[in-house]
Amino acid sequence: MKRVVVRKPGGHQVLEVVEDRVEAVGAGQVRVRVRAAGVNYADCIVRMGHYAAAKGRYPITPGFEFAGEVDGVSPGSGFRNGERVVGITRFGGYAGSIVVEASQLWRMPEAWSFETAAAFPAVHLTAWYGLHRAARVMNGETILVHSAAGGAGTAFVQLGKAAGCRVVAVVGTAAKADVPARLGADAVIVRDGAGSFWRQVDEAAPGGFDAVFDANGITTLRPGFDRLAAGGRLVVYGFAEILPRGKDRPNWLGMAFRYARVPKFNPFELTGLNRAVSGFNVVYLFNKPDLAAHAMGELLALVKSGKLQAPATTAYPVERVAEAHKALESGATTGKLVLTFD
Repeated sequence: MKRVVVRKPGGHQVLEVVEDRVEAVGAGQVRVRVRAAGVNYADCIVRMGHYAAAKGRYPITPGFEFAGEVDGVSPGSGFRNGERVVGITRFGGYAGSIVVEASQLWRMPEAWSFETAAAFPAVHLTAWYGLHRAARVMNGETILVHSAAGGAGTAFVQLGKAAGCRVVAVVGTAAKADVPARLGADAVIVRDGAGSFWRQVDEAAPGGFDAVFDANGITTLRPGFDRLAAGGRLVVYGFAEILPRGKDRPNWLGMAFRYARVPKFNPFELTGLNRAVSGFNVVYLFNKPDLAAHAMGELLALVKSGKLQAPATTAYPVERVAEAHKALESGATTGKLVLTFD
């Protein structure tokens, strides 16, 4: 079977597709013949060597999510050979076969393709955790979602609406504006380089926001915090602006400069204004099977009820993994990218 290996951090050229053996199944485990694997920006950061949870793991196979067919089971796993499943893994998803604990798998909705299923878990678990654990949103609250045309952004928009929130969505270009609009966003604002879009943000929510969800990491954090209503929560789940778009590896000096620009929040300021700042990395949820199962149960129930759509996908054969990373790093994509395996 084919596997993508990063032997040491670097540019796109370090993404090596190799032939590897199929692993045996241990107690409580299930083996899946992978048909598609989701591609996330975190995978690019793993390749570059800047993902904290990947430190000390090289050579490493990126990938947090996959879909395929069960082709190996252990007694009591609860799965049968041939079942179509979607799963999560803490690295290792870019492979034609994977062995995981049974608790990391769920049966796919019948109407879904493997590409659709592989694009689902990471971004929707991110949005679910951000909304319901980090921010604990409530019906009637107003939220701001940055990067609302991407995989995580579209998930935040839909899950925010499902929770009864009023959703203001920000996108990078006018060409992306219809994506969150089709998903029910109450207002869609195009972000411009000059920052004048904040005037439109203020007009969309003159009373401020109860929660702001931001993966930009530099320029929008402080303005978002300043627009929180009393009791508002700023939730940070990424730092895309630290790593420049369109380049396969960051310039260390430029990266250090951007890192220094990340805003700091004083505890006295937080208490005085009655606002909160929190951050999370959804990969750590994968080590909490009960919580992951609860979240996926709620998400799949929303899919079944028609309140949640999986993101649109663009597929690349695994041999073109470098092209997929280039496309994602360009910032021009919408929805999710996936790798496919024969």
